[in-house]
Amino acid sequence: MAKGTSLGRVRGLGSAHHGVHHWLLQRFTAVGNLLLIGFLVISFVLLPNFGYQTLTGWIGNPVVATALSLIMVNTFWHARLGLQVVAEDYFHTAGNKFAALMLMNLAVFGGAAFGLVSVARIAFGVA
Repeated sequence: MAKGTSLGRVRGLGSAHHGVHHWLLQRFTAVGNLLLIGFLVISFVLLPNFGYQTLTGWIGNPVVATALSLIMVNTFWHARLGLQVVAEDYFHTAGNKFAALMLMNLAVFGGAAFGLVSVARIAFGVA
C-alpha cells in the first residue's frame, strides 16, 4: 500500500529520503559532544588551579589539545546541522534560504577555524 495521495505521487511530493541521515548525524554529534564535554569537565576538576601557566601547560598536552580540537569541530558541526534545519523550515523563498545558509556556514566554519587556530597557537607555544 503506497503512502500519500495519488496527486502527491504524481507531483513527486513526499519524502526526500535524506531526513534519516541528517537525523543520525545530529544524534552522533550530540553523543560526541556529551563524551568530549565530559572529558573537559573532568579535566577541569582535576586541575590544581586556573592560572595562565596551568591552563597553557594543560592545553599544551597533546591529548588535551586533540580533545579540544575535536570539541571545536564537533560542536560547530552539530550547531550547523541544527541551524540548517531551522533555516530550511522557516525561510520559504529560495533567495532568503540561500542567504541564511551561506551566512550560517560562514559563521560556523569561521568560529570553528578560530577555535582550532587558538588551540593550535597555545599548544605549539606561539601565544
